[in-house]
Amino acid sequence: MTTLIHPDVLPRVNSSAADALNDAERDRIRAKSAMFAPPEARLADGRRDLVGLSREELAEVMADIGEKPFRAKQVWHWIYHQGATDFSRMSTIAKPLQAKLAEHFVVGRPTTATEQTSVDATRKFLFRFRDGQEAETVYIPDRREDRGAVCVSSQVGCTLSCTFCHTGTQKLVRNLGAAEIVGQFMAARDSYNEWPSPRGDTPRLLSTIVLMGMGEPLYNYDNIAKAMKIIMDGEGIALSRRRITLSTSGVVPLMDQCGDELGVNLAISLHAVTNELRDQIVPLNRKYPIEELIAACRRYPAASNSRRITFEYIMLRDVNDSDADARELVRLIKDLPAKVNLIPFNPWPGSEFQPSTRNRLNSFAKIVMDAGFSSPIRTPRGQDILAACGQLKTESERLRRNH
Repeated sequence: MTTLIHPDVLPRVNSSAADALNDAERDRIRAKSAMFAPPEARLADGRRDLVGLSREELAEVMADIGEKPFRAKQVWHWIYHQGATDFSRMSTIAKPLQAKLAEHFVVGRPTTATEQTSVDATRKFLFRFRDGQEAETVYIPDRREDRGAVCVSSQVGCTLSCTFCHTGTQKLVRNLGAAEIVGQFMAARDSYNEWPSPRGDTPRLLSTIVLMGMGEPLYNYDNIAKAMKIIMDGEGIALSRRRITLSTSGVVPLMDQCGDELGVNLAISLHAVTNELRDQIVPLNRKYPIEELIAACRRYPAASNSRRITFEYIMLRDVNDSDADARELVRLIKDLPAKVNLIPFNPWPGSEFQPSTRNRLNSFAKIVMDAGFSSPIRTPRGQDILAACGQLKTESERLRRNH
């Protein structure tokens, strides 16, 4: 018999107690993450890539070649505000220093291996990194406004093996470094010619970032955090934390740290309302069950009526789409500032699941909406180029690490 979990019996743990409980687990996650570390950010000729360095690190490498700290501020502006990849374009820097910078450094981008545009204007990039590994990034335009979201990957492959997700069938190869994460957004800007920002603040099209691509972001937290701090820096790309959403399947120990350090919007890949079912379709639930996940959502500092936590729910026919499931979902989130994104399942080759019927989608959505929660049914985007939710996968697994 399936046991329903009611929020009234969920533990309410304060932040300090949660930190004490989670320290050891965070250390374990980091130790495992180190096994999938990205390669050194240097070219074969010894030059170092400046993309992905923090402000402090950039000042240090400038000092290493005998330059004053203010040079780091100049270079930062050219890299992240102007989008320059060639030192000779940095017109506020004297030509001798331009040559010196080119001798020691590069301003890199991932290589665009393929670029596909859907009939609905969704664009998917297959980016190749210096070691030959690949990850996919998707730009999703907003039909109502002249802007959209860049769906960024955090890993090559994924370790979670969610049964409904195409990406989950690709084994984890390695984490992406901060430069590779930032580089996806910068390369997408290149594609849309959005350097510098047309209005001087946020770009016209590439206005938000969703960390919902390949991989589990919180299993690569240190690189994600470094990349997002670079992107949020007010003198560069300057995206507000309110324009960044991190999606996690529920790595509870890192949710607290993410909230404290980054404060970006949070999205939870929930997809089931009982531990029995979620254990099967989201195996991470066996480690961090629903009651712990919901308690972590309560603690998330950015959660408020103006910044609701989004619960993502893939609608699988005759699996998790009953009226009883909808009512239990309402009970789980009843005391949280939340919205629910109902996502029709996007079929992929070899999948065992089918999308819910339109009547089922509407019935489920009505129950959630009548309880006071926004519950839009997401329109699938980019299906014709396998760019929709849960469809991302590359052939990089053939290049598995050899250790």
